[in-house]
Amino acid sequence: MKTVKQILDKKGYSLHSVRSDATVYDALQRMANEEIGALVVVDDGRLVGIASERDYARKVILKGRLSRDTPVADIMTRDVVCVRSDTSVDMCMSVMTEKRIRHLVVRDEARLSGVISIGDVVKAIIEDQQFTIEQLERYISS
Repeated sequence: MKTVKQILDKKGYSLHSVRSDATVYDALQRMANEEIGALVVVDDGRLVGIASERDYARKVILKGRLSRDTPVADIMTRDVVCVRSDTSVDMCMSVMTEKRIRHLVVRDEARLSGVISIGDVVKAIIEDQQFTIEQLERYISS
């Protein structure tokens, strides 16, 4: 079974972040430019939260707030769920399903390594299943 490290080795270790005092508008602009659904919120090198499109939809749009006037700190999720790079993809899927989240921050000790999304996890699981199917087909046909 694949690990988070294998996902990041393929996807890349880029970590897109924003400060908690940035505006939600700036965060959304950054997400759009990077074509991502969440930003890690880091203040002075310390992980303080994660801000996602879902946070924006639920905490800005639905409450009638303005994204240009709202700081990221007001909408971010402070209880960030982190996994280590040696965590299995199956465990990530379980955590994401149980906690109903779409992004996991990868953190080894104090070092932030990246972010994986539900799409990354599903893709890894499908690749593993495809590999197993191909192996079984080869075995059957030989």
